[in-house]
Amino acid sequence: MQVLGIVDIVWRGVNVPVEKGAKIKVGGIQNTGVTYGRKVGRAQEFVGSEVTATTNLERGQRFSELWSEAEGELQVVCDTGQTFVMADAFLTERPEITGGEGGKIELKWMASAAEEIL
Repeated sequence: MQVLGIVDIVWRGVNVPVEKGAKIKVGGIQNTGVTYGRKVGRAQEFVGSEVTATTNLERGQRFSELWSEAEGELQVVCDTGQTFVMADAFLTERPEITGGEGGKIELKWMASAAEEIL
């Protein structure tokens, strides 16, 4: 049985090659514990989607091809068939470029709930 191995990132229509270890936290409604007296109840709250991936800066590539403060569509495509699409994604931090390690750049996005396509 195949399990998740390769994750592809498509940011605003451009495939961004990423290293192993890309992560997605799929946003949506979650339960939060609420303590009152000697009881615990639950309250629901919305949490946004979060995606983290590391890419490398290539010869001739502009940093601005990766970083933008604008919103756009982000797709997380898994080799197991799932695709998570977030139409309102945005990068949350200006990334650092790490020298000596292939010019690693960690990219972090946030978005509303992802639409899962299988």
